[in-house]
Amino acid sequence: MTNEKIKSAEILCVGTELLLGEIVNTNAAYLAEKLAGLGIPVFRQGVVGDNPERLRAAMTESLNRADLLITTGGLGPTCDDITKETAAELFGRKMYFDQDSQNKIAEYFASRGCTMTENNTKQAMMPEGAIIFPNDRGTAPALAIEGELAGSGETKTIIMLLGPPHEMIPIFEQHVLPYLQKRTDYVIFSRNVNLFGIGEAAAEQMLRDIMVSATNPTVAPYCKIGEVRIRVTARAHTEAEARAMVDSQIELIKKTPVAPYIYDIDSSSIEDTVIRRLRERGLTLAVAESCTGGLIQKRLTDIAGCSDVFLGGCVTYSNSSKVSLIGVSPETLAANGAVSEQTAAEMARGVRLALGADIGISSTGIAGPGGGTPEKPVGTVFVAISTKDGERVKPLHLTALRDRATIRTHTANEALAQVFSI
Repeated sequence: MTNEKIKSAEILCVGTELLLGEIVNTNAAYLAEKLAGLGIPVFRQGVVGDNPERLRAAMTESLNRADLLITTGGLGPTCDDITKETAAELFGRKMYFDQDSQNKIAEYFASRGCTMTENNTKQAMMPEGAIIFPNDRGTAPALAIEGELAGSGETKTIIMLLGPPHEMIPIFEQHVLPYLQKRTDYVIFSRNVNLFGIGEAAAEQMLRDIMVSATNPTVAPYCKIGEVRIRVTARAHTEAEARAMVDSQIELIKKTPVAPYIYDIDSSSIEDTVIRRLRERGLTLAVAESCTGGLIQKRLTDIAGCSDVFLGGCVTYSNSSKVSLIGVSPETLAANGAVSEQTAAEMARGVRLALGADIGISSTGIAGPGGGTPEKPVGTVFVAISTKDGERVKPLHLTALRDRATIRTHTANEALAQVFSI
């Protein structure tokens, strides 16, 4: 094995099914994250079909730009699985029959009471000099070729992994990760500053001086629906050194105008932060939903063990259910309508009292595509929070969104975020 350090990488996922949209490509995201943790920058990611000319061109282009190319897919037993053969050609290597790989493939079939077909022998054909990574979850092993590209004089590495994630991930964790750790002197470490209530453009404006001047660590914003995350990333020789650099930069960010919008550091979601803060304060929550149709409760119950703080809730979609289940006044509905500040407040109070919770939150609105009026167009939404000290309602004007799913997601975010103010 070469000891040359890897300074850059590219990821190429092979398979016509990926180009057709038949399979969601999760492999690239997984590999990019793992390479970042190893301190190996990923220059590009790509997808190419099972076509010999296009695959050869894509692999050649990647190897011209980067020291390392990681591929997924194209290692199967059929005639269109050509990743190994193409790589062997690029390195000027001949294919040979590896008996040990053949034995493991035969054992895999025998352990499952199946008969190995003749074409599975193709999976035991390897480029000369390849490093073979055994596969305990399937038939084809993974492999690496390192050395001089044919006619180039440049030393490169290709790691060829399986396409199915349930096979690819274990091989990477058990075999490829230790292999790569020996070929890098750095780690890359990142943390995320979670912002709510501000857009990406406004956040960038407030942080522009830091973003422009910071090179290591780097500071960059990216968006999720309804929130912004500021990713701070450092490259160093050890994780402890990189972490210290990142933490120092985060302290500077906390002193900028974005500070009031920071709701957490490294939170996976708004609901995750809500559950944690409720636990820290010993408070319980109940939810009443109309336009979000259970989305808020679904997101809360996605957090394992949330029942210690989330007591439950109601989807009160009709006026009658608002009255019968959580005590919204018929007079309130008649005078103001289901989509109103007054109804939102009574929903939050009613569900809090009905379930005996410390906090109640609610959502009511017009998510579309129909149902809007000139007075209350699609995107008119109210969220409310209720505690023993009273109710507070926040009107949302989401008329520019016009997409039902997006309106509901924004509404759920805003309803959950009400808990931050308690």
